[in-house]
Amino acid sequence: MKKKVLILGGGFAGVECAIFLKKEGIENVTLVSNREYFYIFPTSIWIPTGESKFEDMCVPLDELAQAHNFELVIDEVKEIKSKENKVICTNNTFDDYEYLVVAMGSGKIQHKGKENFLSICGEPEDSIKIKDKIDALIKKGSGKIAMGFGGNPKDPSNVRGGPAFEVIFNVHNQLKKLGIRDKYELTFFAPMAEPGARMGKQALKMMDIFFKRLDINTHFGKKFKEFVSDGIIFEDDTKLESDFTMFIPAGNGHDVFFNSDLPLNEAGLIKINDYCEVSHNFDENNNSEEGIFKIFAIGDSCALEGPDWRAKQGHIAEVMARNVAYNIAQMEQKSEARKGYEEHINILCVMDSGDGAAFVYRDNKGGKMIPMPIIGHWLKKGWGWYCKNSKLGKIPRIPGM
Repeated sequence: MKKKVLILGGGFAGVECAIFLKKEGIENVTLVSNREYFYIFPTSIWIPTGESKFEDMCVPLDELAQAHNFELVIDEVKEIKSKENKVICTNNTFDDYEYLVVAMGSGKIQHKGKENFLSICGEPEDSIKIKDKIDALIKKGSGKIAMGFGGNPKDPSNVRGGPAFEVIFNVHNQLKKLGIRDKYELTFFAPMAEPGARMGKQALKMMDIFFKRLDINTHFGKKFKEFVSDGIIFEDDTKLESDFTMFIPAGNGHDVFFNSDLPLNEAGLIKINDYCEVSHNFDENNNSEEGIFKIFAIGDSCALEGPDWRAKQGHIAEVMARNVAYNIAQMEQKSEARKGYEEHINILCVMDSGDGAAFVYRDNKGGKMIPMPIIGHWLKKGWGWYCKNSKLGKIPRIPGM
């Protein structure tokens, strides 16, 4: 039977798209993932400190497929030949679909000495390795820990700073609870002069206050030259010493995209219009003369348009996914109605610290950061429970979430 929609990727964007395509009444939806589980990255920040277990962050994709009646294929995508309507995987070749939705996430900028750091936003299993490194330093009784994130000048929206802030705050809280915080030197580093500036001026000031209050050193404004086993060397050959480094590289195009015929921006991310449609013939106004679109890109896979402070987040990926499901359903009904994502661009997160959190919001009107001692931590915990159970259909979805 011909597949109506083929979705590549089992993360926030891909899973949400599959769920809502079925809600829209679309038959024959197939999702291809190289992992057997959907991983809840936002709440994986507690794995390094032992507050959560790895398996708590994993939702089996076969359970999601069964709950929402879509087809699941576990395979690795190798090449996308969009003009030929063909997707080549390790064990399968798909050429019998009408619509293609690319939701594979992004690649990572490759830094010299990458074997000398671990990332909370890398392979899910890295979270366990981070815990092992921190546990080893706790057993040692003292040490230097450096955590940070990088940027991508070719696409500044493709950064993940929030989880780096959260992990270092949680490690601080863990060491404080153990009564050994004074035995450890914590440093937060980033190549930009003002990491976190996307959140707004108020948030930036509050982050500086947090660092000083928690006695976390900062090292900002210098580009990286190399990561080494005992620290980070910067472009001016200065060195930040570290017994363990946790670093989140900025995103760029997925390796598969460079082996495909999709239209890419300078960073290697897929070009789309407001409706997440992919065209090989966009003009300077981001319009196309192709008419009916059959290819879509959502989430971290695509080049996000919008204000300078825009940043990729899970809730924006899910907005894109729901919009694409709606748009495909409208196309099937021969309707010209469409939904776009650009009006929904904002920054929204609950930044956890282990003993509390801060509510962060940014839109075109400005930004704000509201401290939420104690209750904020449990609100984020509750969101993790809600995310897992609502996606499995065990509890109702809250509109817009």
